[in-house]
Amino acid sequence: MDRVIQKKTWNQKRILTIVGIAALVILISASVYFANGKSRLNVAVERITISEVRKNTFQEFIPVNGTVQPIATIYLDALEGGRVEEKLVEDGSLVQKGQPILRLSNTDLELSLANQETAVFQVLTQMQNTKNGAVQNSIQQLNQKAEVDNALAEAKRVYELNQHLYKEGVIGQQEFKASENNYTFQLNRKKLNERTLTQDSISMQQQLRQTGETYARMQNTLALMRRKVEDLIVRAPIDGQLTSLDAEIGESKNKGSRLGQIDVMSGFKVQVEVDEHYISRVFIGQQAEASFAGKKHALTIKKVYSQVRNGRFQVDMEFVEGAPEGIRRGQTLQIRLALSDETQAVLLAKGGFYQQTGGNWVFKVSEDGSTAYRVDVQLGRQNPEYYEVLSGLQPGDKVVTSSYENWGDMQELVLK
Repeated sequence: MDRVIQKKTWNQKRILTIVGIAALVILISASVYFANGKSRLNVAVERITISEVRKNTFQEFIPVNGTVQPIATIYLDALEGGRVEEKLVEDGSLVQKGQPILRLSNTDLELSLANQETAVFQVLTQMQNTKNGAVQNSIQQLNQKAEVDNALAEAKRVYELNQHLYKEGVIGQQEFKASENNYTFQLNRKKLNERTLTQDSISMQQQLRQTGETYARMQNTLALMRRKVEDLIVRAPIDGQLTSLDAEIGESKNKGSRLGQIDVMSGFKVQVEVDEHYISRVFIGQQAEASFAGKKHALTIKKVYSQVRNGRFQVDMEFVEGAPEGIRRGQTLQIRLALSDETQAVLLAKGGFYQQTGGNWVFKVSEDGSTAYRVDVQLGRQNPEYYEVLSGLQPGDKVVTSSYENWGDMQELVLK
């Protein structure tokens, strides 16, 4: 008698078939998933930074440090070398223009002054003797002229008389010719005397002029020597505060050596060093802003130094509305140097994401906040706080701005 065998529902063949089909489906799904680039990574929200895209005022600027300095500094140098004999003012004191600060001594310079004074006195004496000789010579020439004039007048009288007598036949020709020759001689003598007087006068004037010029030059030299001796007393060239005085009693100072400086206290400027990358974008009149004592103060660039040292160049800034009260020389200020005008722009906060993406894409958070996915973006200008968004994001969008370093090529983040 045949026995009915009951068929099993889950036999080995059927189980193996179902498992194979399931594995095939999973494999196909995985292939489709990875082919679509939807690699995912679970990320804890508290370990990342999410920033909201905003539309606001944007200004391109760079932060720089500035040092407060007096509006002007005049260096105090030794105009003449010498030994420091006396300090008349202490370092840090307020001084007025012309006020003595140091007294130096220089024996060689003082001896040269004495020799120059002696030489000038000798020239003055020589010039006086020359004048006296000229006066005496003039007197002699005038006496001689008077004698010549008198002899000419007498010769003329005799000649004219003998001429009349000779015509009347009273005297002979010999006597008349003698008087005529004497008259001609005295006339020529007078002309020669006048010429001699003129030459002597011109020569004497030249001699006196040359002596006077020599005397004037020596006087100028003497005045210069006296000023050089007076320069042994170092005086303040302007009103201000004496700083960095480097001189001690008994110390020898060479000509031209730096003794100190005087700061003009009528105002302050700020010296700033800027990276050479911005040298083409920094110019006179450019605006900046500094914070001091809880208040913001506007500054403007007054001078740009074109020389670059160690990759940086220097600019001088001045306070637009005057230096704030209480500021001191040498203080350091944090300054925002504006590189552009203020404009309205779509802004994205700065973050570590830029190092991995170069600003070409970001992880944008979905509307429900559960995921973040890649989107291509275009960023423009930047300042230390924000990037300017040119395309790819809108105000109100949320973006993961922290570093993407450990996320590899993930296409989507699951925010937990």
